[in-house]
Amino acid sequence: MSSQIIENVAADDIDPITFEVLRSVFEFASDRMASVLQRTSFSPILADMLDFSNAIYDADLQLLSQAANCPIHLAAMKFSAEEAVKGVGRENIREGDVLVVNDPYRGGTHINDISFIKPIYYKHELIGYGVSRGHWMDLGGGGAGGQAFSTHIAAEGLRLPPLKIFSEGKINEDLLAIILNNTRTPHFIKGDLQAHLGALRGAEQELQRACDRYGVATVTKAMKKIQAYTEKMIRESISRIPNGVYEAEDYADTDGISQERVKLKVKLEIKDTSIKVDFTGTDPICQGAINSPRANTISAALYSLQFFLAPDAPQNQGMFNPIEVVLPEGCWLNAVWPAPTIGCTTLTSSKITSAIWQALAKAIPEKITGSTCSECNWFVASCVSPDGKTDVFSDLPAGGWGGTPYADGMSVTMDPLGNCMNMPAETAELFFPIAYEAFELRQDSAGPGQNRGGLGAVFKVRFLGGGELGMETARTIEGSPGAAGGLPSAVQRSSHIFADGSTKVIGGLAADGSWSNPLLSAHKFNAGDVFMFESTGGGGWGNPKNRTIAEVLDDVLDEYISIEAAKQHYGVVIDPKTMTIDEAATKALRA
Repeated sequence: MSSQIIENVAADDIDPITFEVLRSVFEFASDRMASVLQRTSFSPILADMLDFSNAIYDADLQLLSQAANCPIHLAAMKFSAEEAVKGVGRENIREGDVLVVNDPYRGGTHINDISFIKPIYYKHELIGYGVSRGHWMDLGGGGAGGQAFSTHIAAEGLRLPPLKIFSEGKINEDLLAIILNNTRTPHFIKGDLQAHLGALRGAEQELQRACDRYGVATVTKAMKKIQAYTEKMIRESISRIPNGVYEAEDYADTDGISQERVKLKVKLEIKDTSIKVDFTGTDPICQGAINSPRANTISAALYSLQFFLAPDAPQNQGMFNPIEVVLPEGCWLNAVWPAPTIGCTTLTSSKITSAIWQALAKAIPEKITGSTCSECNWFVASCVSPDGKTDVFSDLPAGGWGGTPYADGMSVTMDPLGNCMNMPAETAELFFPIAYEAFELRQDSAGPGQNRGGLGAVFKVRFLGGGELGMETARTIEGSPGAAGGLPSAVQRSSHIFADGSTKVIGGLAADGSWSNPLLSAHKFNAGDVFMFESTGGGGWGNPKNRTIAEVLDDVLDEYISIEAAKQHYGVVIDPKTMTIDEAATKALRA
């Protein structure tokens, strides 16, 4: 992603005060989009879980600003906007138009992530675009939420090419009717569509207001200067990383069809002020539904790096220009039709992040954390109320983040791929025929370390009238790796607790060592049955035996780790009766 932005922008085009004011205007425009979408959307996955993203682009479709929404969406949305404009034809776009696309092979990610693109004009001159993307609860397919985990994209729902959903302000009723006919949740569609439209109109109003005050020439110059400013910050941050080649690998447990693990390999080439991210050596396209389209893979690579470059820089195209991504043809990170992609944003992007962070740990070990839970743990359930009504319910049981060089990792926090929230129990029980029975910290789930990982959780939800559940997860064979000598976290597990109290592991490792495919589709629950998920923590940082004895004792008293784990991993022996340190035994173990 080479750039001429810096060379093309004169340093004295705009005075510093105007620069800062317009930078804030652009950022506020994206933030206003996010606020409008959250406050006006109908579906809980948007209104409560915040699974959406909003951004504005200049007239050349270069990112200008973005709200602090889902990282996996944000770098990918540029590709959707480009494909939408290309598909409809720039010459066919008019004021008042809104384009729509969700095709994974045309700038999309998985089918549920639907993008709306609105050209923004000032006195009939195109000055930019607003883009609003949301994860819609259900767009058809062989399983609720598209979680069929089949071998063909057709099983995952309605795949829209670039089209106009609004033409000169008038809705395309035929297209809306097609969408309504291909969803399990038609009651959310019109409200969510209007929420996206409101977000786009907010962006339009803010850019037009800026042009009214400062003039279109000043506003468009500021766009380029702000992008150049960010690019300079990013290049300076890259220059502080030692030049070299740094490699790492990570895996998906399965593609849902084969019993084999699926490998991704990454090589980071740091040279002066640029980075090349090369995925050569990654496994071929899978049969199963974890393949990642090009836009999703590039987005994952870009946001993974930004954590350790200049995270405080203005968020725009300048973040991405110093970074080149190399994607071999035919690999599972460069999906083409008809490869299924439903797990790309949730399962696959988190493994890309983990691999990149492991590679960076070889370059800047003093900055890198242990891997996060590296999963979204996205489940979708078609649930039935006792009176026979059906709906679709979803949640994202979070895990822990990795230990850092400075502190323990965060517990029960959404993976970096999505700045989302768990479904509030009150909302879930109000809307759906389910009951939350547990969402509590999971003991011994964190990776041991001098600074341990954050903890995962135990999540339980009861079906009041029965239902069918799909689940996307991984880390069921090995936990998330640590850094700087830290140890991996626990494995994840899905279980079915029957109404009679008996339990069956339905995804991951059972007590007898047997393993079940964790990618579930339409797993049946009867009325009164409970779905239980045990999420993992983050990997540890540093040798666990360098953790202070007092910190280990505190963790045991807080029930974060067990007495057995304190002895096994930290070399700290605690008397279970008095809950005090056995100093002699501890000294011997730590010798």
